[in-house]
Amino acid sequence: MTTPGSRIRDSQRSGLRHWALGLGVSGIVCALSIPGAAGAAGRLVTFRAADGRMLTGLFMEAHDRPAPAVILVPMLGRSKDDWQDLAQRLVDANINALAIDLPALRLPTDPQELLAWHEDIRAASAFLASRPADVRPGFVGLAGASLGANLAVVAAAADASVRSIALVSPSLDYRGVRIDASLRLYGARPALLMASLHDPYAARSVRELARDAPGPREVRWSSVPAHGTSLLSGDPNLVRSLVEWFQLTLG
Repeated sequence: MTTPGSRIRDSQRSGLRHWALGLGVSGIVCALSIPGAAGAAGRLVTFRAADGRMLTGLFMEAHDRPAPAVILVPMLGRSKDDWQDLAQRLVDANINALAIDLPALRLPTDPQELLAWHEDIRAASAFLASRPADVRPGFVGLAGASLGANLAVVAAAADASVRSIALVSPSLDYRGVRIDASLRLYGARPALLMASLHDPYAARSVRELARDAPGPREVRWSSVPAHGTSLLSGDPNLVRSLVEWFQLTLG
């Protein structure tokens, strides 16, 4: 559901479209192939984290490559499999999708260790950058849900190659992972913010993050009482908005 306050101001919307037009929009280790809903294949790929761990992601490839790419980060306690429907829709729009897992299913006791989880997202971004035959250099977006949304902002703030982000049910502060300062560092790059109107903290966080933003911020509300990737499962309009967002901001 879209409410009157669910979109950025007209001047921001115009700025976002001019920003997108001004862009000139115009080896993977395969362990297993997973057929997608419309016949696309997902490859399980491996790449190395900053601390030396080997990470695994589900890479779903666009038909005409090189193409833009979106890294998908799940909520706590869930896996990359939550993103398969959105990943397939991105592929149908000729956008690569790389879904990853969080480092663990439970929170670490040390807040600094939790904050360091964003390094896995940066490793995924570096992996995509190493594949110019598949991914257009510099045309990478991030989408995260709940804790994954907070980590995505921290990663994007430290990675100038990330061009666009989408945050589903973000929190101003998730167990010490604050994102207000990181979103300011992210600067004038565009961000899409989504939450359920029945999810009080996420809704308040979205309102505060969208207020007086330094760059294009667009907001989508849902009347479905759910959080994170569960919200996407319950509201197909949000999935459509995510695809349209990355089509606009990544070309």
